[in-house]
Amino acid sequence: MSQDVRPLDMPIEAGCVRYDASRISLPGPFLFDPSSAQLEAEAVSQGGRQAAWFVKGEFGSGVLRHYRRGGLMARINADRYFWTGASATRSFAEFDLLQSMVVQGLAVPRPIAAAYWRHGLSYRAAILVERIPGVLPLVSVLEQASHKAVAGAIYAMHEAGVWHSDLNAYNILVDEAGKVWIIDFDKCHRQDLSLERRQANLLRLRRSLEKVADTAGVLWWDELSRAYALLARTKGIL
Repeated sequence: MSQDVRPLDMPIEAGCVRYDASRISLPGPFLFDPSSAQLEAEAVSQGGRQAAWFVKGEFGSGVLRHYRRGGLMARINADRYFWTGASATRSFAEFDLLQSMVVQGLAVPRPIAAAYWRHGLSYRAAILVERIPGVLPLVSVLEQASHKAVAGAIYAMHEAGVWHSDLNAYNILVDEAGKVWIIDFDKCHRQDLSLERRQANLLRLRRSLEKVADTAGVLWWDELSRAYALLARTKGIL
């Protein structure tokens, strides 16, 4: 399948849909409605804050996610964000970042559609991305996953200047061939990544692995860290 993403925008009531015209011929708000019979939606059991669904359509298999707040803020405001412009919405920003990463050949899900609905000074948002077949989260395959492959995927992301805001054991996926994919680029962005920023990203993953896999997770991360450092030295960064 071509890696070219052809984004087009279509106004909808109170908002806008951005979609990949090479994957969708008839866009509309139904793309973000899990109750729509056209999507055959099935709730994602792990993660997603009860706001993610596996869906199907002319685009193939996808993952629909409504943006939801976490922590204490969610009790006050579950799904609204301060409006600062269309390009700054969580959905459009993630769509555009994923699009650029796909074009660069990085192993991330292809964006299919994104939308926002504005309400005065606030907005709600949703995104639809492709579903990667045959994958399991890193935490489920620690004993089989290649430290070198995971390090390579993270390194490639960093070399592209992308900082991941939530690099954890569930946002790194491994497919049946051992290929490593990175997902969930909400609040992620491009920036110049110093060694310190790269290490901070890796340490976030360490905390996640320690939380979900205890000592085994820490030991696995130690090997990952060494594999990443070897890559960096080979490329002349360290």
